[in-house]
Amino acid sequence: MKLLGSLGVGGPTVDTVLEAGACVPGGSLSGQVRLKGGGADFTIEHIALELVARVEAEHEDGESEGVVVFDRFTVGGAFVLTEGAEVTVPFDVTLPWETPVTALHGQDLGIVLGLRTELAVAGARDKGDLDRLIVEPLPAQEAVLEALGQLDFGFRSADLELGHIRGTGQRLPFYQEIELPPAPRYAHQVNEVELTFLAGPGGLEVVLEADKRGGLLSGSGDTVGRFTVGHHEVRGRDWDAEVDAWIHSLSEARASYGVPGTYGHGDGHGHGPEHRSGPGMGAVVAAGAAGLAVGVVGGAVAAEVVDEVGDFFEGDEGGDEESGED
Repeated sequence: MKLLGSLGVGGPTVDTVLEAGACVPGGSLSGQVRLKGGGADFTIEHIALELVARVEAEHEDGESEGVVVFDRFTVGGAFVLTEGAEVTVPFDVTLPWETPVTALHGQDLGIVLGLRTELAVAGARDKGDLDRLIVEPLPAQEAVLEALGQLDFGFRSADLELGHIRGTGQRLPFYQEIELPPAPRYAHQVNEVELTFLAGPGGLEVVLEADKRGGLLSGSGDTVGRFTVGHHEVRGRDWDAEVDAWIHSLSEARASYGVPGTYGHGDGHGHGPEHRSGPGMGAVVAAGAAGLAVGVVGGAVAAEVVDEVGDFFEGDEGGDEESGED
């Protein structure tokens, strides 16, 4: 239970309890807001839930971090919480489709998302309880990530970038970027691959950006490819071959005097490996995350991170800026 600070000693307390287990983008988030009355009667004007994320913003002076509220739900209110009374308000809300993925097979990616409870009491709004959200990937997202692991791509880091990727259907004011060191067979062409998922009701847009190594006939630079997958198209596909074809198209475009990357559906033919030999991205993330500066691996450390950013979550919200991504 957390005392509502704006009301002082003797005010109500609030505790938001989420249902056990991870959620998925576009899926349900359920739980209860538990209130306990204080030393007098209080009128609860409304109870709201805010989805908040720690994001990075690039600007002329470098990078900074801030907080973005990316969705808000009113789940109750307009009642009198009598002295000492205990009231439970259940909720069941739907996460945005573009909600970032925070974990894969139980391994934390280092993304910090929170559910913040706000109560409007006696004309004042109090930011009460804060709970960390664990979001697992959709089946299509998991298929792409696992294929990258099988193809020997590593895991370097994941973060949230403020801004929009031009030419996409992005709706949130930020996007998730997963940084992957290249598989050995692409290491002579590519320094790094950055992966972004933009999910929607009908399917998944996969944005891949390859950071080019400079060559004799071509300079360094970035090539971007966009590939789409329907949610119903996950089963029955050779994901290793298809994702390898996506990467191959980017590496070839980069090597061919900066020809733009491939757009639309990957064909999944011609460039796949002969067999599955990689460890899978779940194991890759576990190994890669162990060396991350963010140090978020496992429930105990994750809980410490939430404690550390508790005040941070109460800070200013980030703005909605346009990114220079192309």
